[in-house]
Amino acid sequence: NMPVVLCTTGLSEEQLARVEESAKKIAVLKSANMSLGINTLLKLVQDAAKVLAAAGFDMEIVEKHHNLKVDAPSGTALALADSLNEAMDNQYRSQRREKRDAKEIGISAVRGGSIVGEHEVIFAGPDEVIEFKHTAYSKAVFGKGAVEAAKYLAGKPAGRYDMSNVIEG
Repeated sequence: NMPVVLCTTGLSEEQLARVEESAKKIAVLKSANMSLGINTLLKLVQDAAKVLAAAGFDMEIVEKHHNLKVDAPSGTALALADSLNEAMDNQYRSQRREKRDAKEIGISAVRGGSIVGEHEVIFAGPDEVIEFKHTAYSKAVFGKGAVEAAKYLAGKPAGRYDMSNVIEG
């Protein structure tokens, strides 16, 4: 009967159903990434997309991680794409293997060395480019965010929460 902070991606449908069932009894905070910086970035790029994508800018995501990371693109890159798409009323797609149309978010994954995590969202328009970038230099940022999430959940009623709740206070 204790609140839980869950940070993972790639859960099966059965596992996601168990998370939802648990949230009926306890407070559950689930996030693809616990970094306060990334979660602030998710909100900032939504605001930017509403202006820039609507004006015809292309949206691209470049993510970089260490050479042992298995998934590509990362769960965080997918969360960024979902955030952009949500800002644009779910009109956009990502991860197709053909020429991109105007309503597609491109995602590029780099795997090398010991890069902890780097995510860049690029808005490329006619004659100008705007970039938002977050770099994690150590995994400590994820622990710090998890602690902030746990503090936020203290005393909260049963239900599903995410890091946007923590960011917004």
